Amino acid sequence: MKKRRQREKEDMKKRKQGKKENEENYENKDMLSELADGVLLHILSLLDTKQVVQTCVLSKRWEHLWKRISTLMLYASSFSTPKQFAMFVSKILTLRDTSIPLQALDIDRHGNIESQLLEKVLDYVWSNNTHVKELEISVCGDSSLILSCVSSCRALTSLKLDIYPRRNIGGNFGTIFPKYLNLPALTSLDLTNFAFWGDKNGCVDPFSAFTKLNSLVLYGCKIEDAQILKISSETLVDLAMHHNSSNFSQIELSTPSLCTFTITGIPNQKICGSGLSSVKQVNIDAKMHSNFEESPMVLLSWLLDLANVKSLIVSSITLQILSLVPDILEVELHSLCNLKSMEIKLEPLQTQLGLPRVVNAMLKKVAAKSSKEATKLQKAFKAGLEPPPIPDGIVDFLRQNSPLAEVNILTIYSNCFNLKEVKESIKGARIINYHSQFAASASSSSTTPASAAAPASVAAPLNLQSLSH
Repeated sequence: MKKRRQREKEDMKKRKQGKKENEENYENKDMLSELADGVLLHILSLLDTKQVVQTCVLSKRWEHLWKRISTLMLYASSFSTPKQFAMFVSKILTLRDTSIPLQALDIDRHGNIESQLLEKVLDYVWSNNTHVKELEISVCGDSSLILSCVSSCRALTSLKLDIYPRRNIGGNFGTIFPKYLNLPALTSLDLTNFAFWGDKNGCVDPFSAFTKLNSLVLYGCKIEDAQILKISSETLVDLAMHHNSSNFSQIELSTPSLCTFTITGIPNQKICGSGLSSVKQVNIDAKMHSNFEESPMVLLSWLLDLANVKSLIVSSITLQILSLVPDILEVELHSLCNLKSMEIKLEPLQTQLGLPRVVNAMLKKVAAKSSKEATKLQKAFKAGLEPPPIPDGIVDFLRQNSPLAEVNILTIYSNCFNLKEVKESIKGARIINYHSQFAASASSSSTTPASAAAPASVAAPLNLQSLSH
């Protein structure tokens, strides 16, 4: 009996020891390296190429895996000097496995890019031009070389260009957008600092050749020799226009499939066309200018044409500008009849140095009716009165045809406002203060860089000599 009990104890001890060893082996097991190459390469394609190369030190299997990635993300901001960036890019293009077609390239070089390096990158793209589907180029360099390379990539589905000339002599007129660009598969186009030249009729229609275009973003673009920018596309769903030039008078939308329209900047151009009737979501972030007398009326004209919008997103600055329309609360809207939700991004006037401009405009508006009331208001402003962050009655004005539309007020500037008063001033409004979330995000990003999620060896400084393996 004693012997049997002793054997049972020994067996129990062995089982526990075996279980412990299995658990330790499981914990020490490199689960990531057991994944198929295709899965690992997909994961690596989501990372900055500098981080991808750093994985070569993990184990023998990883030593050459980076050479087979089909996506290159080359960011100068990841390097201490332009020389280091240039050396890295050159080595990557030299050592990468050329039997693997390049499908996506994203290069971002702030400041002038060396001509030799730019040519090397473009030659590499050219050699893969039948395979490249996504291309992002943000550089100061020779735009003619870049656009010539882009035009050869007929398989492109996504194109983002942010190009500035190497020397900005006599003013920056923008990179001229070529009329010969023929990209039949293109679905997404994002352009910064481009100029579009008009025809003899004073109109420019630069995107009609892209028959599959789904998304279009224009940032800081200009129109030359024309007053009308026409955007024609049967397939366009998302349109965003940010801080474009005010040197033309009209935007004409011929976009029957347009669903989302975002516009940021000074309200200058009239917006017209059949494209407005299909829009379901509008995002307006209007800005102020020292000479913006016409902006309030232009802004109102936009809103009057939004017949079928269900979601309206506006900044509080936009509402301040709109409130300067004479007798705005007496205007009868025949639009926004299907509005379901309104989102107001609350921000201080001081962020745009707009407080004096709003005050002056308010005084002028009141003075047109009563000089006595204007004098009283002026004294109140001098005594410290500030305009309400959301002008009185303006939200109900926008909801006059959809009184049940919900109103959400978002801000990251909670310390600048009495949020309780703001909420009480608008019936049914809900305050969403995401300052703490924003701060947490910023804090986590500062303490936990993207590379921290990877093993310590991956986050190690990059040794350019290791690329020769």
